[in-house]
Amino acid sequence: MDVKTAARTLDLFEAFTGECKPLSLSDLARAIGAPVSSCFGLVKTLENRGYLYSVGARRTFYPTRKMLDNVRRIAAHDPLADIARPVLEVLGRESGETVLFSRRAGDSVVYVDVIESAHKIRYAAQAGEFFPIHCSASGKAILASMPEVERREFVTGLCLDRVTSKTITKKTALLKELAVSLERGWFVNRGEHVEDVMAIAVPVRVHGEICAMGVAGPIQRIEAKFDKHLKALRTLLGELEKS
Repeated sequence: MDVKTAARTLDLFEAFTGECKPLSLSDLARAIGAPVSSCFGLVKTLENRGYLYSVGARRTFYPTRKMLDNVRRIAAHDPLADIARPVLEVLGRESGETVLFSRRAGDSVVYVDVIESAHKIRYAAQAGEFFPIHCSASGKAILASMPEVERREFVTGLCLDRVTSKTITKKTALLKELAVSLERGWFVNRGEHVEDVMAIAVPVRVHGEICAMGVAGPIQRIEAKFDKHLKALRTLLGELEKS
């Protein structure tokens, strides 16, 4: 459950992300779904803490660089991303596709680090993005790496929402695929999370935590170089686990 003030603060910054321009108090109140009076208190607090500043006589507001500077400092010391980034850079060069490093976050998976492909048509993703654990190659890799009893209990409690026409929504079918994929050592998603996007992933243990490293892109392009991508993942898996 979201804490209302925290959720509204994040919604406020996301409003600026969407608009990319100074916003008035009433604009912000609409964006965060709050009364103007409540929004005023939030805006004043952020302004007093140096995260917002007022623009011009119309009293519109815009974020300062303080948040960016803080995030950069935090990102520079992310223990998982720090370890994964050099390996992801090699994987990105070798595959030419978007490469992903993920970890579990409750019933979801979150991208810890992403390097997007340079192709015009590519799988677009961002670090910090969450997605369902049951319909992605990375999520399956993490699920399958759980001890069998824990895995079955976890899947039993999952809600297997249909994201695309290819999403697995039967728990018995998901458990079967996890077992087969675990035995062969790699995991795949063909259009289960995003139509026409395919991903290959392998589980990797970093700092004692099971994560996943993957390659994603248009189905036809990934299938055409499937063996090459899988070989690169398996080779770099060892490099990452030794880090």
